[in-house]
Amino acid sequence: MLDRTDRRLLDAIQQDATRTLAELAELVGLSRNACWTRLRRLEDEGYVLGRRALLNREKLNLGLMVFVSIKTDNHSQAWAKDFRRAVADLPEIVGVFRTAGETDYLIQAVVPDVKAYDALYQRLTARLTLSDVSGAFVMEEIKATSELPLDYA
Repeated sequence: MLDRTDRRLLDAIQQDATRTLAELAELVGLSRNACWTRLRRLEDEGYVLGRRALLNREKLNLGLMVFVSIKTDNHSQAWAKDFRRAVADLPEIVGVFRTAGETDYLIQAVVPDVKAYDALYQRLTARLTLSDVSGAFVMEEIKATSELPLDYA
């Protein structure tokens, strides 16, 4: 069970994982040793999965984000395994979600432009049998965050 200090520590590192142990300790009101012990426990218990840098897609020539809706008529374990392998091998695909409803899978991809999306589409459909593939191009990114709400923990 997380207490208030645990949640404050998790909030601090998800806002800025480059903060030093001394900065974190001061933010949450602990000594450096107590802060380090809590942080290690939170990592050991699986609350912290890793620390990553957020890169600027525009600077990396990945200005087009696409959400790709996938429908399939094949729901076998073998097809699902092939699907997982196919999407894992395509670096432009940054998120994959199995969904309920009319769409079976939702893919999030980043590419330089529509031509690059078409190349990704061609590579994906060459690997899998799909009943429907449709792309939605992001016109404006209104909110995108990796920070999770901690009020439920």
